[in-house]
This record gives sequence, C-alpha cells and structure tokens, in this order.
Amino acid sequence: MKNIIITGTSRGIGYELALQFATAGHQVLAISRKIPQTLLENKNITCLSVDLADESALGIVDDFLSKTWKKVDAVVHNAGALLLKPFAETTQADFESIYKVNVFAVANLTRICLPYLQKGSHVVTISSIGGVRGSLKFAGLAAYSSSKGAVITLTELLAEEYKERGIAFNVLALGSVQTEMLNEAFPGYQAPISAEGMATYINDFTLNGNKYFNGKVLEVSSTNP
Repeated sequence: MKNIIITGTSRGIGYELALQFATAGHQVLAISRKIPQTLLENKNITCLSVDLADESALGIVDDFLSKTWKKVDAVVHNAGALLLKPFAETTQADFESIYKVNVFAVANLTRICLPYLQKGSHVVTISSIGGVRGSLKFAGLAAYSSSKGAVITLTELLAEEYKERGIAFNVLALGSVQTEMLNEAFPGYQAPISAEGMATYINDFTLNGNKYFNGKVLEVSSTNP
C-alpha cells in the first residue's frame, strides 16, 4: 500500500480521489482549506487544513511527513483556483492570487516532499487543456489558463532535474469535468465526465503512469471546453 498526498480534497475530483485511494487501502494525506466530515472519519485518510496560497502554512505538511510517514509514494497536485474576469479588469493582485495556488503551491509542496520521494515515486500535476500550447482558449481566463501553462513547463523541468533519482513528474491536462469549478467558468455547461469518473482515471494514472511516462503532458479531454 502507498502513501499518497492529494491537494484540493474538499470537493470534486480531489474528494473522490481521496476516497478511492483510501477504499483501496492506501494511506492518504488530504490537504485542503475545508475538511469534509466523510474524509475526516476515514481511517486511511489524514486531513490537514492548509491554505496553499500561504507558503508558511505548508510547514504542517513537512512536520507530518518527518514524524509520521517518512516516505511519499505519490503526490497529486489537484487544488486549483479560478478567476473568470476580462483581462482589462484583471489586476496584478488577481494574477498573484491565482498563481499562488496554481503554480507557487505546486512548487512549494513539491520542494517539501523531495526528501521523502524515492525511486519509483510519482508526482502528478492536474493542469487544464486551456494551458496547453495550441489549444482553444477562452476569454476571461487569462490568469487561470496561463497559470496552468506554467505548471506544465515546471513539470517538464522537474522531470529532467530529478530523473537520476527515479522520480517521475507528469501532467494531466484535463478537459471539461462536471465540477463546481466548471460551473463557475462555464455556467450551465454539462460535461460528459463526472468528478468520480475522472478521479478513477487519475487514480490509475497515479499508480501506473510513471511506468510509461516522465516529463509528459497527457491531454485528457473529449470535449472543448
């Protein structure tokens, strides 16, 4: 059984993913600002309330890893912040708010996990098809989509930097999934894939994808958006 860290577990894909891993017997560290009671009551899930936008708040994660797990088999950077706003009205503070969660938190948590990652560990970052070069872009998502492009490049760099240690870094660039975040970006749109269904795919990729991929961006999208 593996030790798996997941961010953004209060709802949607992250919530479903935490339950799936725990049900299979894996140990899960669920990180989110709000903690669902269902996760709190699961014997295979440890919940930490953390504001990922605050770098200093991540110290609690390092403390847990050093005293309890001492090794990490997989990390799923699933947490995300969304801003739907015309570019002309998007301030530097807006960009910083989105990048703190979607980019800086990914870098900060990965850095904390590095001493506990080992040969065979897999770091999966959940990005968006909107962050992929050449994909269809949507007005009002300048901060969000550009941040999702940034973590793609970050992942490619980390895969190269840590390949000698046998740690794999990959990105899943998701298309539309029926979540609250999708409804915020595209009100009324019905996605063909549920949060639970996408979690099932991410579950399998996290456990097995590093056998076949490293430093890769996989587009997981059947529709656009």
